[in-house]
Amino acid sequence: MRASSVFRRSAGGTAALLLVTAALAGCDRWSGAGAAEPLPSPASTRVSGYGTVFLARGECSSFGTTSFTEVPCSSERAAARVTARHDGKVADGPACPATTDFVLHISESRPASDEDGDGTVPQGYACMRRLEPPHPGDPGGGGGPRTIVGDCVYGAGRGEVRETACDGTGEKPPEYQVTSAVTARSACPSVTALYVQLGGAKPVGCARPV
Repeated sequence: MRASSVFRRSAGGTAALLLVTAALAGCDRWSGAGAAEPLPSPASTRVSGYGTVFLARGECSSFGTTSFTEVPCSSERAAARVTARHDGKVADGPACPATTDFVLHISESRPASDEDGDGTVPQGYACMRRLEPPHPGDPGGGGGPRTIVGDCVYGAGRGEVRETACDGTGEKPPEYQVTSAVTARSACPSVTALYVQLGGAKPVGCARPV
């Protein structure tokens, strides 16, 4: 689960540090923050034999109760498409596209067949986009692995804020919405009540009450 720093603007102009948990695999609407089903553990993602590279960009996966498998995108079982695929750990690799719905963590395995014939599928992760709505990774959708402009958050206690759907359909009502992304907090508008760490070229999210 990726965490990013948030700074709340106090009445006196000083900033108090909070922690925001951005949705990643186990914390987006698909996995329980909304009205959807839980994701399986990373170890349950397994090879099905389709494609040259397991879950390569553009390929599709099914949804299951205990595992995800790669299936042809034309299959009636296809439920999500890979928008980006990287080796290694999420924390060490490139960020998924902004509107990613969820991330599949691929455990290293040694199947009977694999993409290059060496008997190994390396550890990695696939950034997934559902083939049909709802899309929790869309702005205001209440989930996804990244907090982006348009997303809403609520106070979760213990100095944390978390994403929730802006339309009020999530488990918690929205309290703040990220309205813009800037390079520094000083560039946020005066009505900003919360600074959210987004990462990327414009790492500061300016949030206002809703």
